[in-house]
Amino acid sequence: MGRGRERQVVVGAAIVRDGRVLAARRTAPASAAGRWEFPGGKVEAGETAADSLVREIDEELGARITVERWLAGAVPIGEHYVLRVAVAVLEGGEPTPSEHDELRWLAAGELDSVDWLDADRPFLTELSHLLPSLCL
Repeated sequence: MGRGRERQVVVGAAIVRDGRVLAARRTAPASAAGRWEFPGGKVEAGETAADSLVREIDEELGARITVERWLAGAVPIGEHYVLRVAVAVLEGGEPTPSEHDELRWLAAGELDSVDWLDADRPFLTELSHLLPSLCL
């Protein structure tokens, strides 16, 4: 059962500004509540990963972004999903949480100051090396 079925892609946005990245604290489900993530969501049929990320950030944070580049790799989430994370910049609007209860802008040296979801953690190393040069 489930053989040959591709995992659905979930996308996260590492939104950068002034050498910092935006982290968002989850409120649900209970197993993820209080932990931090790169905001985003599932890629819907007919969408590119970048288009999906732009849509999700508009829905979740009321902000417009441009996807600059994708971080290396993809991380499985359970049996059905795989997470990809993109570096993005704000094009309009100030991020305001609707599905999260807190947002923080973190510098490279502050990435370990929050409890990231397990799937987001593998992207932190590459991001920590990129952040000092990403004063976008």
